[in-house]
Amino acid sequence: MQWPQVKGTLLLSPHNDQQEEKALVHAARLLREGNLVAFPTETVYGLGASALNPVAVAGIFKAKGRPADNPLIVHIAGIEQAYALAREIPPEASLLARYFWPGPLTMVLPKRQIVPDITTAGLSSVALRVPSHPLALKLIRAADMPIAAPSANISGSPSPTTAAHVLADLAGRIAAVLDGGPCSVGLESTVISLLSSPPALLRPGWVTQEMVERVLKRHILDLSNLGSSEGSQEPPPSPGMKYRHYAPKAPLFLVEGEGEPQRRQLLALTEGLAMQGRKLGLLLSEESKNYFSAPVKEILGSRNDPATVARRLFYALRRMDYQKVEVIVAEGFEEKELGKAVMNRLRKAAATIIRPDGKGGFSWIRG
Repeated sequence: MQWPQVKGTLLLSPHNDQQEEKALVHAARLLREGNLVAFPTETVYGLGASALNPVAVAGIFKAKGRPADNPLIVHIAGIEQAYALAREIPPEASLLARYFWPGPLTMVLPKRQIVPDITTAGLSSVALRVPSHPLALKLIRAADMPIAAPSANISGSPSPTTAAHVLADLAGRIAAVLDGGPCSVGLESTVISLLSSPPALLRPGWVTQEMVERVLKRHILDLSNLGSSEGSQEPPPSPGMKYRHYAPKAPLFLVEGEGEPQRRQLLALTEGLAMQGRKLGLLLSEESKNYFSAPVKEILGSRNDPATVARRLFYALRRMDYQKVEVIVAEGFEEKELGKAVMNRLRKAAATIIRPDGKGGFSWIRG
């Protein structure tokens, strides 16, 4: 069948089982030929290339404008593929795989030489995960290869959670997009390093630190806030730890805290920005939506429902871009379990962070 194209990028959007099979065959062939194909996962859309083909992987960095020292996550169809890519699968990795694979958990393990240095940014480790989206799994199996896939967006911009988001950023730069509908999780996978003991959380996500600790029956280190500066010569051990990510085009002010003090700070900031005549966008909780007005207002969800907030976050940030707001004010959420992942993304997206100073006031910090 004839698939539609956007600036030369095929949109493989199947509407029945027969079309799905044809789309998968086409996408798998493109990957085997060394092309780039975006595909859905349960977290965000990934920009895929053969993880073992250095030329194809180089295409990912070029299409995204991604720094070469930012390692990629390799997507596989099951733990049996992990043994071909990792020198060692420790018992704790097998245990986590049993509970969370397929799913939004990435594990960093010592790599085998078969994995090109470009895929891992020169690190001696490789980041592996088994996505749970059925189309992603079918594509990996149809292509019969591990697929390196960061988020399918221009580097630094909000991650894509629909095929339309991918095309908005990458149409004309990649061969095809496999459309699987909106992503169900909406935030990138949790990244856990198993290179040392105890294991370490490198990037928070839907699989929380508490969930991992319950499975392993031990405490793990939280290194997700350490990162490294953009001027550092050392590659980060995980995506999301060094460079600014998820940022909309307009500067974003993140107001942290809780209750009435946070609300007063939000009100003072929004009124001040409105008086400047700038087109304002707000990212708010369900509980706060009636307290504030702005030309553009996106409601992320209840403060008691961080899963909904997570699923809507990147979509809402992209809506701000589409509506050409000039400045964004975002309400911060409680940094607990999944809320830690939400706040990690918001802080990475923020130009300025406004947080309680412990003395009844607020401190302003550049993001």
